[in-house]
Amino acid sequence: MSSSPIRKDLIKTVCTKTVDNFLLVVSMSLLIAAIVATARSNPNDLADRIRALDHPYRYISLIGSLFLAAAVTAYILRQRPRAVYLVDYACFLPPPKYRVPSASFAEHARQLRHLSEPSVRFLTRLLERSGLGEETSLPPISCYLEAHKHHTLRDARGEAELVVFSAVDDLLARTGVDPAAIDVVVVNCSGFCPTPSMADMIVSRYKMRGDTRGIHLSGMGCSAGLLSIELAKNLLQAMPRGARALVLSTETLTPLHYHGNERAMLLPSCLFRMGGAAALLSTSPAKARFRLRHVVRTLTAGDNDDRSYRCIYQEEDGEGNTGVTLSTDLIDVAASTLKANISTVAPLILPVSEKLLFALSLASRKLFKMGRKKVRVPNLLAGFEHICVHAGGRAVIDGIQRSLRLSDEHVEPSRMTLHRFGNTSSSSLWYELAYVEAKRRMRKGDRVWMIGFGSGFKCNSGVWECIVPASNEDGPWAGCIHRYPVHTTSIP
Repeated sequence: MSSSPIRKDLIKTVCTKTVDNFLLVVSMSLLIAAIVATARSNPNDLADRIRALDHPYRYISLIGSLFLAAAVTAYILRQRPRAVYLVDYACFLPPPKYRVPSASFAEHARQLRHLSEPSVRFLTRLLERSGLGEETSLPPISCYLEAHKHHTLRDARGEAELVVFSAVDDLLARTGVDPAAIDVVVVNCSGFCPTPSMADMIVSRYKMRGDTRGIHLSGMGCSAGLLSIELAKNLLQAMPRGARALVLSTETLTPLHYHGNERAMLLPSCLFRMGGAAALLSTSPAKARFRLRHVVRTLTAGDNDDRSYRCIYQEEDGEGNTGVTLSTDLIDVAASTLKANISTVAPLILPVSEKLLFALSLASRKLFKMGRKKVRVPNLLAGFEHICVHAGGRAVIDGIQRSLRLSDEHVEPSRMTLHRFGNTSSSSLWYELAYVEAKRRMRKGDRVWMIGFGSGFKCNSGVWECIVPASNEDGPWAGCIHRYPVHTTSIP
């Protein structure tokens, strides 16, 4: 994944934003200069002009000016979108009985009649290089020798209810919020979309109000977590101040079990594991722990090249078995989509100093005709303190680290989440955020950049600002955080 295309697109976008900000700064500077000049003028001249007005008109003019200023201020404030805050979040911690060590996974694969010997060897080698540890979890259906015969709708509901209700119970206990006070419920689960929906399932379980807005996003892939956050944000900003939204991100693995030998379809069976996370958003800053700064979405399904659209694709193999294909183009597609996403998000997160240095570098090259001198590339690391890259697999994390020139510490939350929990789809970003907090690395004012990838192909970014760091280590990493980080070998 070469970083040069990202640099060129980033330079172009940052240049545009810098010029826009430069004009704004100049305009504000002229306005301030005019105010200062007026303030420094002879006060006697100003007083004489006011006295020259008739007595009634003097007060009418003063009251009118104050009213106009108040009206303009109120209009500007009302036009600004309301800030959205993260009150708290909770991640599902699988019970120990669902743990699947590597040896158990490999032995189970050998016992499956439908798997050929080459497929078993492929899965075994893949698992050894996957970056997954010995404590990841799978649903009970994955332990059956003939899972396709035992898979029922009841099994899928059971897995979904276990993950969803556990995460929501934990979140409500943390926040102390009455379920009846929740106005919006947004659930994203790509592979399982029952009737009634999973959003209705939550409303029914917790006896929420009849006017609660319930939405279920399906088929959106691993990046759907940030899509749900943006959807909840938009709904909250259109509702009365102080409204609350419950966002649930998960993936139900039971209906996605693949009964075949296509290698591209065996990859998800090896990497995906049980997981889910619940987050409570609000437009009230009371008891909030993070503030949502930006959400940027990039979708490449409309590109002329179908590689992006089909690199993660659910289809049937030659024997009629349904599975999800992960194309060999996935890493390249992720790189190009990340480039487009960074071009939009970088100007939003870069500090003024970085933009100014970039503007000076560009100006020196243009004005002094220093054609051979390279334009200074803005330092993305200056825009945030922590980064959470979707733990989709070791190859994805390695590629992002090389492209953005991140340190091992920057991608540590992603690697350790992959090791401890596996690829938990859209919820992996919340496990990574919990890792940073469990390590006591979060400080007030720190900015967190979440990057999610998913089918379509999509790359979504979310930027958060910490208001109150976690006061305890009670979370998915409780009891094991002292063992991390562990050493994992990168793919050569």
